[in-house]
Amino acid sequence: MITIDGSEGEGGGQVVRNACALSLVTGEAVRITDVRARRSKPGLMRQHVTAIEAACAIGGGECEGLTVGSSEVTFRPGRVTPGEYRFAVGTAGSTGLVLQTVLMPLLLAGAPSRLMLEGGTHNFGAPPFDFIDRVFLPITNRMGPRVDAKLVRHGFYPRGAGRIEVEIEPAPLRQIEGLARGAALGVSACALFAGLPFSIAEREIAVVRKDLGWSERESYVRELPEDQGPGNILLLEARFEQATEVVSGFGRLGVTAESLARQACARMRGYLACDAFAGPYLADQLLLPMAVAGGGAFTTVKPSEHARTAAAVIERFTGKRTSFVQQEGGEHLVTVA
Repeated sequence: MITIDGSEGEGGGQVVRNACALSLVTGEAVRITDVRARRSKPGLMRQHVTAIEAACAIGGGECEGLTVGSSEVTFRPGRVTPGEYRFAVGTAGSTGLVLQTVLMPLLLAGAPSRLMLEGGTHNFGAPPFDFIDRVFLPITNRMGPRVDAKLVRHGFYPRGAGRIEVEIEPAPLRQIEGLARGAALGVSACALFAGLPFSIAEREIAVVRKDLGWSERESYVRELPEDQGPGNILLLEARFEQATEVVSGFGRLGVTAESLARQACARMRGYLACDAFAGPYLADQLLLPMAVAGGGAFTTVKPSEHARTAAAVIERFTGKRTSFVQQEGGEHLVTVA
């Protein structure tokens, strides 16, 4: 059994998700201590419990300590069974993070699967659906499998009640390299809102047009039905021949529309200013499929502690080491081998 100290490195929920996914892929049982020890509210939250429950369901696994607030869990995997599954977080907890836990095992299963995930789709602290659909899954599909995701209903914090549907056609993962993102194809900005004043989204788009110089054609406001709110997110997208980046700013109490937009614009400028293939969040998520594929390489901006923590967990299960080497242009070459 592998034992992982959940307080090491970034010390968040990613340790739990990656450990359960890798446990199912490798067949190795895992014990995680000091779960989310570096968070303001340590221990498992509802979305982490749902993610582990999902891992148990698809893999015939068993888990000790599976309660909200638990600081130690032991996961014993069984055999992954493809099929049709529905998992509901029950809060605004992220559907995308639940998907991260079960996706790799189902990509290697012997038959297609269909998932219905209910909860948050656009909430702070997790990749929004748009990032998963337009940034991460296209790279995953390039590795061999076919994954199609559909957003049925938006789910914002604190209400949740969103739903996504995912179709998975499994295939062996092949190694790829993402060293250059290619020529620029276009940019867009969307201020998405529901059950809130229209002026909030207008102010966000005004900042985008001023800070990034994007035109009216490239930046717009979209209002959702009021019953899907209240909620607000600003999505900035940059498309290239080989990669796409989506930067998001989440509307929250106490954060002005202008502040949210300026922070998002600064992050997008940072990505556009270098030649890296992957932004920081895509870099985090590429490590797991590349390790399962047996290796791979890509360039990214400065690696986060999140990515380095993921690399450490992955090495414990697979023996694959990840190197982060800064290049002359400022970007980093990440190699999994």
